[in-house]
Amino acid sequence: MRWRQRLPLSLVFAALALVYAALAEALSLLLSRWLEGAWAALLSVALLAPLLLYHVRRAFAPMNSLFRALAGSVASYRDGDFGFGLAWSGRGELGELVASHNALAETLREQRLALVQRELLLDTMVQNTPVAMLLVDPSRRVVHANLAARKLLGDGRKLEGQSFDALLANTPEAVREAFERGGDGMFTLGDENDVDNGNEDIYHLARRHFRLNGRRHELVLLRQLTAELRRQEVQTWKKVIRVISHELNNSLAPIASLAHSGAELLRRGQLERLPTALATIEERARHLEGFIRDYARFAKLPAPRLESVPWDRFLAQLRTQVEFVAEGSFADHIGRFDVAQLEQGLLNLLKNAHESGSPAHEVRLALRRASGGWRIDVLDRGQGMNEAVLANALLPFYSTKRNGTGLGLALAREIAEAHGGRIALLNRDGGGLCVSLVLPD
Repeated sequence: MRWRQRLPLSLVFAALALVYAALAEALSLLLSRWLEGAWAALLSVALLAPLLLYHVRRAFAPMNSLFRALAGSVASYRDGDFGFGLAWSGRGELGELVASHNALAETLREQRLALVQRELLLDTMVQNTPVAMLLVDPSRRVVHANLAARKLLGDGRKLEGQSFDALLANTPEAVREAFERGGDGMFTLGDENDVDNGNEDIYHLARRHFRLNGRRHELVLLRQLTAELRRQEVQTWKKVIRVISHELNNSLAPIASLAHSGAELLRRGQLERLPTALATIEERARHLEGFIRDYARFAKLPAPRLESVPWDRFLAQLRTQVEFVAEGSFADHIGRFDVAQLEQGLLNLLKNAHESGSPAHEVRLALRRASGGWRIDVLDRGQGMNEAVLANALLPFYSTKRNGTGLGLALAREIAEAHGGRIALLNRDGGGLCVSLVLPD
């Protein structure tokens, strides 16, 4: 059999053809002694045909075995079994085919091993993450749930195959309300009457939809934020206390010193210097009063009372309090906002623009229509902000000014977001800052 594997099939068939042609001619000559020529040729062919068929089948036998092995290995690959290989000592096209097939099998084995390792790593990460993760199919059945999800929603039991809606029905009301609102959100679990003792847990809900095998699935993520929020809360309170202590000391220390000095001047009868001391005390007291008022305004910002207001009238009233150049066409246009809150927010932005070192005539307010609302740009030609300041400027209590409270931009952001809008800061080409405030209709 091995010699047939090594020889090209064309040579084997040529040899068989020559041998059987010679045998047929010899047998035809032998039979022609008793039969006519045509009948002798037909009889010789009929006698040699079975023998020829046997040798042809013998010649094709190794190749047929190879084809059956190829079909079997392909079926194994389809079933995910890549442990098969083929042995073929022949050369030529069949040898190249077997070598390519074995190379493909080796590549598939390596890829399958790498895929299994990645799946194992991913499953380990998913199972051990503190974020509760659930995959829900279109029929609202749980396809996959990690250990955190089992602990949170199933008391540690497996959730796969269960109805997700039935699971939600057995959860606290806060969880059900968070899902009923749709989209992302936050909710609190625990005893609401014992919040001060830290017996409540705060969770963030994230929901994402995607298609898997052509079907719409939902990925549900539940992340506990209690510890992180408490750390941030503590850090914020520490910063608030530091800022308030600093401002109080800056005002109360000079007030106490000047009050003592005033008493000494009064005792000595040096009344001509007394008005200066009293004026300084008044100035520091008013600064302290404004500082406390700003903090109270920021902490107790009420929900905006929306009303329809002509923009030209609103900007005319704003110009009586701070100087700026108005840009844009706003005659006969109506906005819907809380007049007092938006006025306070824009006053803060315009005063910051004047304090940036910008010439007064370069402080501008541009009003224009935006997609589904209005865009207000406060522009200046001051020094602008570096990247670090831009990243933190909108945070409460962050200020680069020596006597700044860090609440002007934070209050403007709070007002914009309370109206359903947003605020952004960016440096302008040629120097200066642009503060963009977008308000919906």
